[in-house]
Amino acid sequence: MDLEAVGDLVDLRPALYAEPRQISTADRERYERFIAEIFEALGMDLDTPGTRETPARFLRALFDATAGYDGDGKLLTAFPSEAPEGAIAGQVVEGPISFVCLCEHHALPFHGVAHVGYIPGEQIIGISKLTRLVRVFARRFTVQERLGEQIADTLEELIEPRGIAVHLAASHLCTQMRGVEEHSRTATTFWRGAFEDPALRAEFLQEVRATA
Repeated sequence: MDLEAVGDLVDLRPALYAEPRQISTADRERYERFIAEIFEALGMDLDTPGTRETPARFLRALFDATAGYDGDGKLLTAFPSEAPEGAIAGQVVEGPISFVCLCEHHALPFHGVAHVGYIPGEQIIGISKLTRLVRVFARRFTVQERLGEQIADTLEELIEPRGIAVHLAASHLCTQMRGVEEHSRTATTFWRGAFEDPALRAEFLQEVRATA
């Protein structure tokens, strides 16, 4: 994509467009050796038919799981709102949107669902773009709190809606597999603009509960 197509969205360039990541053959082979050394130190036998390629597969899996660093230029598409002049726009709510992230603290996954809602201003965004918006940030090393903030802030810059609501509910393997071994789910909500109104918040959360 030509960067000029991004227009005035200068702050969004790292989120929406980035040069595709590349790993040279020499670096890939070096990383695979490092991974093999770690796995062997942890007790894995890498000399079996099922494990000889595990370091290479692990590296490819990590690369795929962090594809959000490559951005998503398709998020640049927005459309004029078709609401009649003077009409009061209602909420647009999309969800549940599934996501899987790698926690930046332990590099273990956390996974769950997102609901994204907004009240249109002069522009709207395609429904599929809300899923893309969640996943461009989810496919990075992150934490749940930052993920919600990035979704809300980027949607605000993309289409300047009257209000934004984001709800995330996720299970964290870093607490399930280690430490306290807690199997609860973590919920976080993020509000912008018109969603300071408690009635709109309640309406959004009712939609979340209905589709959870």
